Amino acid sequence: MRYNFDQIIDRHNTYSTQWDYTKDRFGSDDVLPFSISDTDFQVPNEILDSMNKRLEHPIFGYTRWNHQDYKNSIIQWFEDDGITKVDEDWIVYSPSVVYTIGTLIRELTDEGDGVATFIPMYDAFFNTIEANGRQLLPIKIKGEEFDQIDWDTLETVLSQKQTKIFLLTNPHNPTGHLFTKEELIKIVEVCQRNHVFIISDDIHRDLLVREGQSYIPITDITDRDVALCCSSTKIFNTPGLIGAYAFIPDLELRDKYLKNLKQKDALSSASILGIESMMAGYMGSKDYVIELREYLRDNYEILAKFLRKEFPEIKFEIPDATYLAWINISELTMTAEELQDRLVNNGKVGIMSGKVYGDSRYIRMNVGCPKTKLVEGLKRMKEALHS
Repeated sequence: MRYNFDQIIDRHNTYSTQWDYTKDRFGSDDVLPFSISDTDFQVPNEILDSMNKRLEHPIFGYTRWNHQDYKNSIIQWFEDDGITKVDEDWIVYSPSVVYTIGTLIRELTDEGDGVATFIPMYDAFFNTIEANGRQLLPIKIKGEEFDQIDWDTLETVLSQKQTKIFLLTNPHNPTGHLFTKEELIKIVEVCQRNHVFIISDDIHRDLLVREGQSYIPITDITDRDVALCCSSTKIFNTPGLIGAYAFIPDLELRDKYLKNLKQKDALSSASILGIESMMAGYMGSKDYVIELREYLRDNYEILAKFLRKEFPEIKFEIPDATYLAWINISELTMTAEELQDRLVNNGKVGIMSGKVYGDSRYIRMNVGCPKTKLVEGLKRMKEALHS
């Protein structure tokens, strides 16, 4: 293997949100964190080489994203997965996926309108919807593995007059469910029948864990009343370099989005290192993705084996995708608040409460880390819960 994912890299004193600011999430500075959605792995060599080369140039001026090198790297990345339905005219730059989502919500809806989404959900969606004065319309995903869509409820919610947008995450955060082609087709049918626009956040699209899984973008199902938001920052662990993109097939909506980006928000000049890192990663880091997926599978197996042995009452199934373990603690003989208190104050380990994502019966643990860190975290969990 080319990459040493076992390597311990000290991230303290780098202004790391996960490591240097644990007190913000857990009220303590001395916990081992498994929280925010970045990894503890070195970025691909191709990206480091690209960064070093660019840093040799002593000027970091305004940078354009709208060129063939940028767009072709995205198209090539999707084509490598057998996805060919990507029109270069659809592609627009964004500083972040959530920025794109917020901008599209404001363009497509009025205050008081409804935005439907599956629950549990990525916590940033709560603020993005409600801080913009829109109604959050939750639809619970069913099943032990969160792989059962409640189609009747989906139809009921989307048929309401105030529902204007369905906000999807594929693969789903935090459950890790990868939506099948059949599910996506049916979601599109229900949305189009009810004149509901689909925004799909596919930022975890490359983090497939179960072998044999196949990612399908919503834009392969339809190019009408849809936008897909994505980024290379999750797979290559580069969120601090800033940068995302979107597919917006509708010309009128795309022009409105670009007006916001360029004129209202003055964000059309891209991050130099964000642009360079994405192009370098997309054009040369397939081996990194393959090896990372294998490593994450091993980490999930370690976690699953530990829970089966030490805490059989805790239910966990390895997800389809992401490095975020969604762990069912509902059968523990303690409340979610008591569990967090023990984890933080007894075990000195920081694992996110599922309450943050809309379901306090779960905890979310980031396993995107060296095995030694994961094993130490599980040791601390054992000590906390058996104390």
